Amino acid sequence: MTRTVPPSSEPEAQDSTAPKDVAPAVALHTGTSNVRTLLTSNLRQSGIYIAFVAIIALFTVLTDGTLLSPGNVTNIVLQYSYILILAIGMVIVIIAGHIDLSVGSVVALTGAVSAVLVIQQGLPWWVGVLAALATGVAIGAWHGFWVAYVGIPAFIVTLAGMLLFRGLTLQVLDNISLSPFPPGYGDIASGFLNGLIGGDGYDAFTLLIGGIAVAGYAVSQYRSRIALIRYQQPVESFPLFVAKIVLVGAVVMAFAWQLAHARGLPIVLIILAVLILVYAVVTKRTVFGRQVYAIGGNLAAATLSGVKVRAVNFWIFVNMGFLAGIAGVVFSSRSNGAQPGAGNMFELDAIAAAFIGGAAVTGGVGTVVGAMVGGLIMAVMSNGMQLMGVDQSIQSVVKGMVLLLAVAFDVYNKRRAGASR
Repeated sequence: MTRTVPPSSEPEAQDSTAPKDVAPAVALHTGTSNVRTLLTSNLRQSGIYIAFVAIIALFTVLTDGTLLSPGNVTNIVLQYSYILILAIGMVIVIIAGHIDLSVGSVVALTGAVSAVLVIQQGLPWWVGVLAALATGVAIGAWHGFWVAYVGIPAFIVTLAGMLLFRGLTLQVLDNISLSPFPPGYGDIASGFLNGLIGGDGYDAFTLLIGGIAVAGYAVSQYRSRIALIRYQQPVESFPLFVAKIVLVGAVVMAFAWQLAHARGLPIVLIILAVLILVYAVVTKRTVFGRQVYAIGGNLAAATLSGVKVRAVNFWIFVNMGFLAGIAGVVFSSRSNGAQPGAGNMFELDAIAAAFIGGAAVTGGVGTVVGAMVGGLIMAVMSNGMQLMGVDQSIQSVVKGMVLLLAVAFDVYNKRRAGASR
């Protein structure tokens, strides 16, 4: 039995080529070829991808190609993975209309707890990992209680947490650094999968994983395209759709090719990829994800719609604590130890990644993938300026200006959208 959807008042929705129930063959010949329309219809997200490509091209030229060398691409993944992990949780917090200033201190404390158990107490490395994750979850529950059930703004709660958990880090470590971790723990952030299925001068397994990722992306995009057409939403023409898949596939395979010619597939990249996939599904295809967007978009409407706002806010911060625990494990594994000053300014990098990636200051807007692109923009800029020997003070100035421009771009989009109504 076929349901009939009333036609929308928008002209595009009355297009006879976009029926409610559409066969895949019909979907191949549906859509617009106007690239300008496609870009401007979602300016916030399309603009960040264009900026990302432009920044990579710029620093590739300025560093004489060193930026995209196999060894440097691998270093970017290893050096900034923990910031990207934090950005996943931070963008969810920001979508809900909150902020978390404590994640850098949480990274330090979770790494310190792991180091005390593994290095000082001699427990197995996986015990340290579990303890770090449990500590992160407990901290997230602490923040969630004060924000969701007491009603204190997240800015104040997490600012207090930043001071509180930094102090606890000093107490746990007794103001000294602990190192080194055993090999198993160190492999989390510094290990590689290489030579599993051979390869002459390159790692074939890394290329295989890249190919699987491209195939999965193509299938996912095609299914999303058919779903949009069924609900009479505008899509690009099929040639442009194919061109997008080919372009993304080429970028992914080029990235995999560089990794395959360095040290193979980093274990931390597998962890990061799993987190991105899981949280992309959670935010876009689950009730919890839709409730997060609803709370950030219109709190009063979400409450009237039956959303359990307190419970959702509580679990948002529990999730942030969990991801901060993962980032703490990755960072301590990468640095092969725990230091009292670990995680300094990590919260600002994670917040910048979310805003640069398209999250709105007022909440209700943002994506996990966008936050990853924002984080990679910061990573490429930092790495490129380091390769060029730019002074640290200048690097801070550039990062600050990029963040300011990203927020200004968000404000411009809101005004543009309001003027068009």
